[in-house]
Amino acid sequence: MPVSGHFFLAAIVEPAVIFARMKALLPFIVFLVSLASCGNPENGDTPASENDLDAARNFIRAALDRKWPEARRYMLQDSANVERLEKIEAFYINEDREERRGYREASITTHEARKVNDSVTIVHYSNSFKNEKDSLKVVRVNGRWLVDFKYTFLPPDSSAYVD
Repeated sequence: MPVSGHFFLAAIVEPAVIFARMKALLPFIVFLVSLASCGNPENGDTPASENDLDAARNFIRAALDRKWPEARRYMLQDSANVERLEKIEAFYINEDREERRGYREASITTHEARKVNDSVTIVHYSNSFKNEKDSLKVVRVNGRWLVDFKYTFLPPDSSAYVD
């Protein structure tokens, strides 16, 4: 059975049309993929905090959500801080579902932010799940605001240890 000219022409032209349409969509697809990957904490690209309160809020939110790798990226990286966060993470590993959900759904209330100097702030906060006041020391190191997690474990009257 001979192949008609019309069928042969359609077989050549149709893939060319499809390719042209795909080529036109390529910039849009690349844009969507790059937009979806921007600032995604899951891939390790945690954006830097804009200021001291933002750093505290980002760290607290990640901890409440039990996103420990993300919390770690908002924390001053020294052995004492890393060790303390690992202990907290291990403590909460067996947390029941209801408690985990309560923390995840909790809102953060900042009660006071006391600037010690231009690179140290003490943030007093609580979460709506437990409603217990706590504090964090936030420090600026090399232009980045990071939580110094060690401060949380100092005695309540520890203002002499802040600097």
